[in-house]
Amino acid sequence: MAQLVATLASTHHPFYLKATTLPPEQQMPQAAEWKRKVEAYRETLARTKPDILVMIGSDHFHQIFLDNCPQFLIGKAPRYDAIFYNEEREFGIPKYVLEGDEAMSGFMHQHLMDQDFDFAFSNELKIDHSIICPIITVRPQNDLPVVPIYTNIFAPPLASPRRFYNLGRAIRKAIDAYPSDKRIAAIGTGHLSLELGGPRQFMETGPDPEFDHRAIEWLRNGDIDAILDNVDHASMAKSGNATHGFLNFILMLGVAGPEGADYVDNLDLFHTMEAYFTWYPKESAA
Repeated sequence: MAQLVATLASTHHPFYLKATTLPPEQQMPQAAEWKRKVEAYRETLARTKPDILVMIGSDHFHQIFLDNCPQFLIGKAPRYDAIFYNEEREFGIPKYVLEGDEAMSGFMHQHLMDQDFDFAFSNELKIDHSIICPIITVRPQNDLPVVPIYTNIFAPPLASPRRFYNLGRAIRKAIDAYPSDKRIAAIGTGHLSLELGGPRQFMETGPDPEFDHRAIEWLRNGDIDAILDNVDHASMAKSGNATHGFLNFILMLGVAGPEGADYVDNLDLFHTMEAYFTWYPKESAA
């Protein structure tokens, strides 16, 4: 069977590449520290020598719109184009092509359906920065096939935090059951507290620093009970209008265990708290 070798969960700041490759005199004050932290985080994946990346992100209304918005979707294409024009223009992210793994996508789709997760699927999915950002940060050589999974974190009604956690457990079971000798890494991105287009967008910190620090500790300790006791849709909305991206962190904790994280780092970047977590598996999913 396939072997899960690492689970990574991080924020996905679309300006990372631009911020760290500008001429030094044009860079933001934290650029060098940010780059050092990302390069250290990259090593937590590289050391595991994965063969396939199962990647969890969320479409930012680039390809999935309110006229047809699935809660959960898996890509089943042989390759994936990325990114969209506004991401090139605003963030300075270049175009990418990611290789797919149709066999693993098909297996995971069926396995997740068998676990009562009724996934939509796409044979023509185009990828946005929620998945390209971790390619840039932890696998910049873009040399591995991917199985992309999209979750709905933007368009209510949203699935519950517990449903996201249970989906993470189901993804882990599907990975563990895949009949292959491949080494699999699961990589997901989301947000801590975040405000987009609202009055708290450009604060010196994220819109809710208290939530950010509590969330980091919950994930550090693998404390799913504390998360489910304290986090719901209303509480996330109070922490910032885009804080529902934390649901993807909850999902990744489901993939991981729940276990305490083996690697934790963060960086306060004016209006966001960047955070990086890695778990190495202790045992297969029950």
